[in-house]
Amino acid sequence: MDIKSQGRLSVRHTVSSRVDPERNAAVGGGVFAGVKLTLLSHAVWQFAFALTFIASAPARAGQPSPIMTTPGAMLAPDSFASALPRTWHAAKGTWVAEGGVLRGTEIAADKHQAVIRRPLAFTNAIITFSFRLGAARQISLSINDAQEHVCRLLITPRDFVVRKDDHDHDGPDKPVEFARVPLKFAPEEWHTAVVEIQGAEMVAQIDSGAKVGFGAHALLDRPKANLGFTVAGGPAEFRDISITAAQPRADWTETKRRLAAK
Repeated sequence: MDIKSQGRLSVRHTVSSRVDPERNAAVGGGVFAGVKLTLLSHAVWQFAFALTFIASAPARAGQPSPIMTTPGAMLAPDSFASALPRTWHAAKGTWVAEGGVLRGTEIAADKHQAVIRRPLAFTNAIITFSFRLGAARQISLSINDAQEHVCRLLITPRDFVVRKDDHDHDGPDKPVEFARVPLKFAPEEWHTAVVEIQGAEMVAQIDSGAKVGFGAHALLDRPKANLGFTVAGGPAEFRDISITAAQPRADWTETKRRLAAK
């Protein structure tokens, strides 16, 4: 299998972050299709790299299983059975919880996607949730540290994207797209996503796990402060949200080596 790689060297500088409604809502064996290696130097103090690729693995029935980590303790035992839990804070749009389903809809007057966040201190985690796109143009699972965005899983009716986010907005830092995976999602059907974060690495799978988006960047290896969802358009729905601590799998290094060799 052909593996493509590309290197890039650049210098970055740190600047202060600006106010962001999405961030502020929290206050209170496979075959790889491609590889892209990006090297970035940050003056004397920082070194970061992004290793990105998409993996195609044999289809598995039902919900995908973690492949990089194993689940630890439950971090957020929230329920949407009857009302929006106090731990979740809506910043933009309309959000309603009932019957175990969280429903978000963008409000045009906001001129911003609907945003809801949950404060949660963690570093490594497995985040599992089911979603139904409905009329949404796009949804995302967004993960932040105490200052800014860190990474996210973006989902549209035609694909999903795994990426490191822009961490300074007006400064030189830019998003790094780890993987864009073509996969169609029927708007009225429920789908299940599993996102793993361990150190500097991030892995995402949806439904059968036949295709996997993966990336690595030093920015990811830091304490996280909150996570949440965004909805463009809508309504879109979320349910069965599970957030557990993550422990590294002993075979992950060998799995990566074996997959990259094919």
